[in-house]
Amino acid sequence: MKVINVLAEPKRMLIVELLRQGPLSVGEIAEQLGLNQPQVSKHLKVLGDAGIVEVQPITNRRIYKLRPEPFQELNTWVESYLKIWNERFDNLDDYLLKMQGKESISEDKKTE
Repeated sequence: MKVINVLAEPKRMLIVELLRQGPLSVGEIAEQLGLNQPQVSKHLKVLGDAGIVEVQPITNRRIYKLRPEPFQELNTWVESYLKIWNERFDNLDDYLLKMQGKESISEDKKTE
């Protein structure tokens, strides 16, 4: 999944976290994160190529904002794994309860 690879870079993740609060220009992102503007532009290009952010030119500024679709896809992917793990934990719970029931019966026979 390309989104995960792109977000694995810590500075890009910081940019995404910052953009969660709302759209920002390259300069605002650079200032708030303490990064230089060319570095931020490079990361925004990668985020844009992955479809994570979109840019809106306003006069001489470029305003970046998050796109919801990649995060919805990521959420769907994560939820599919959560469903599998919840089913496995439920099966483990059932198995442990069954084993505890057998142990109780064995213990009762020993005390007789």
